[in-house]
Amino acid sequence: MSDFTIKALTPETFDDFAALVERNKGMFASCWCTHFHPDCAERGVTAEGNRALKQRWVAEGIAHAALVYDGDRAVAWAEYGSPEELPNIQHRKEYVATAERLPDYRVTCILVERAFRGQGLAAVALRGAVDLIARAGGGLVEGYPHDTGGVRKKNSSFLYNGTRTMYEREGFTYDRPKGLGNCVMVREVAPSTR
Repeated sequence: MSDFTIKALTPETFDDFAALVERNKGMFASCWCTHFHPDCAERGVTAEGNRALKQRWVAEGIAHAALVYDGDRAVAWAEYGSPEELPNIQHRKEYVATAERLPDYRVTCILVERAFRGQGLAAVALRGAVDLIARAGGGLVEGYPHDTGGVRKKNSSFLYNGTRTMYEREGFTYDRPKGLGNCVMVREVAPSTR
């Protein structure tokens, strides 16, 4: 695992992210990981429009992710951001009804390129997101993984945010269920000066 490195999604790394998305057919339904961002007229119209929208948000500093690199090629990623940046989580109505407070950050989507699955890169991407959050000042971080009861019941391509057991291994604790088969995992992340 030491051959993999983490870089933040920035205007300078956007082309690497774009190449990863293009190799994976635009991600889920060509969303370019815009699904969890606020609703707007441009989102969801075309794959090209979603790409341009994501690139604009990255340039504006309102779209964040940890990119996992194998050499100079991005092969995985974990999207994170504030609830304002990423309000459109799955099962939002239930989530809001059971939330005591909003987190400082959310991890909403993790993608590993098909050829690299099964190597623990979803956890590497999650760790990278947590590290970047720590560098940004830390705070309460939530993730919304699939709660599979420790059994891989789904094809990994459908585990868009990993599993509860992966989050537990990365220091998150179970908070509550969210929807059918998902849960809320939380971790307090201390600020880092790295």
